Amino acid sequence: MRTYSSVPFSQVKVDGVFWRERLDTVLSRTIPSQYAQMVKHNMLRSLKLLKPTPPTTIKPHANGFTTEIFWDSDIGKWVEAASYALAHRRDAVIEAQIEEIVDDLEKAQAADGYLNLWYLAREPQNRWTNLRDNHELYNCGHLLEGAVAYFHTTGRARMMAVMERYVDHIAATFGRGPGQRRGYPGHQELELALVKAYHATGKTKFLDLARYFIDERGSQPHYFDIERDARGEAPGTYGQGTYEYGQAHLPVREQTKVVGHAVRAMYMYTAMADLAAEDDDAGLKRACEVLWRDVTQTRMYVTGGFGPSASNEGFTTDYALPNDTAYAETCASVAMVFWAARMLNLDLDGQYADMLELALYNNALAGLSQDGTQYFYDNKLDSDGSHRRWDWHPCPCCTMNVARLVASVGGYVFGLADSEVAVHLYGGAEARLPVSGGFVTITETSNYPWDGAIRVAVEPEGASAFTLSLRVPGWCDGARLAVNGQPVPLTAERGYARITRVWAKGDVVDLMLPMDVRRSYAHPMVKADVGRVAVRRGPLIYCFEQLDQTAPLAQTRLPRDASLQARFRDDLLGGIVVVEAQGAAVQPQDWAHALYREVPPVEQAAELTGVPYYIWCNRGPNPMQVWLRE
Repeated sequence: MRTYSSVPFSQVKVDGVFWRERLDTVLSRTIPSQYAQMVKHNMLRSLKLLKPTPPTTIKPHANGFTTEIFWDSDIGKWVEAASYALAHRRDAVIEAQIEEIVDDLEKAQAADGYLNLWYLAREPQNRWTNLRDNHELYNCGHLLEGAVAYFHTTGRARMMAVMERYVDHIAATFGRGPGQRRGYPGHQELELALVKAYHATGKTKFLDLARYFIDERGSQPHYFDIERDARGEAPGTYGQGTYEYGQAHLPVREQTKVVGHAVRAMYMYTAMADLAAEDDDAGLKRACEVLWRDVTQTRMYVTGGFGPSASNEGFTTDYALPNDTAYAETCASVAMVFWAARMLNLDLDGQYADMLELALYNNALAGLSQDGTQYFYDNKLDSDGSHRRWDWHPCPCCTMNVARLVASVGGYVFGLADSEVAVHLYGGAEARLPVSGGFVTITETSNYPWDGAIRVAVEPEGASAFTLSLRVPGWCDGARLAVNGQPVPLTAERGYARITRVWAKGDVVDLMLPMDVRRSYAHPMVKADVGRVAVRRGPLIYCFEQLDQTAPLAQTRLPRDASLQARFRDDLLGGIVVVEAQGAAVQPQDWAHALYREVPPVEQAAELTGVPYYIWCNRGPNPMQVWLRE
């Protein structure tokens, strides 16, 4: 069923200004500052298994639970992000830091392969007793992804060997054989990591274990009930109330609604799409398609954010998308990028690339500050000025997640089939790719996302017949295409302009994507956005920060007939395209002391300036709105 494959990050050179700046920032600022934070908060100390065991750094909740139990996962994500960054520029200090982490993991690993630092240090007798809550398998997944990324970048296999021993232990412990437990992850993630390990090694045992975890999820009798009873806990004491929280309420092929914790859901759907491709599994593919439609048609923010509720870090009901209390966790949008990329491998359908781009350029990228050292965990679409970026977080999952996404962005640019190269994302990238029995170098040059002029140079090693498919985004009208300077008809097939010909050295394709400023309106059932309008240009959703306005945002509107203009400003936030419009603002001066009156307020003209959502709050906390009254 797999028709396309993503070209690995390590084979793609990213050199466009927009992403090159961010890659450089992640390598030079984000990765080192995160390492310093891990030292400061004793995360790396946890690898040492010190005796006596030090007291916890993060104060436990009233129920005795502390987010320290997730630290293995954060360390794994840091190794992964650092490895991706090293693919763009090697750094001896970072490589030495990773090697020290691998040293510690080797020393800490139990004789039977088990490797969870919390349990080895503090509760060795309780390992594998609470898969529902305590994330042992989730932690393993992120460490395994880190090992795969480090192997791809450096060729060093020592961390992979450590993690393979751990996976072997897990495969011996869980399954349907005699003496095995029928368990699976409470927090999904290991499933997709196992597919990555299969691709890196070719060993089918990784794929077998991923398949078991996906197929077993939600089966009866419910494993989480079995382990709960073994712990002596009473039914009804589960804080989340329902197994919808972890998408374990039904077998995955029977699920039709996107429910529960948003990050868990997106990680699971990623693995489902992976396995659909590997196994030619029509049932998994169909389930992914049903769930995709549900989330994108009823449960998604305009910024590509997911999950409105802080209480479950996830979904509630259809069209419940409040702006001022939006959770829209950074991790959830990062995970959506993963899922969308896998769906693209099943079907070259522009809806998946459009979603990948939306989540990447907006909600996910907003999670990392411009200087690479501060973060958003949750992403509001309406702030009274109190929402601010974190230097760190007691559960720093989003900090590492956005770093690894940015550092691996090259891995989302190209798709590859036997006789086809697809370009999903623009912004300046180059790769040498195998196609039609030979190799071709594809060089895409542009100033995307600020400009829609795309140039693709095709350099086959010899004359070669294949299809070059260039994405025409769903937000674009009037795209134009030329080959070697000659205009050619452009007919987008499911969001891609497909050019099939015998290519020769020196061939050039120009794709022009007009970037008009456009208004967006929400479905009438989205109560928070009735009578409001959002603004986008190209892949970017815009917001309005109080710092840039001439009147208070809460009193300002954007009339439907107002002209919207884009302008590049090199004096603002390092150089961005802003959107400008003539708005209107009510004037409170003549109200005196009246709280209510029968005469409507007076309006005056007010200049409006919008900036890309991803870059807001880089000048300090201040009021912000994505949706303006119209």
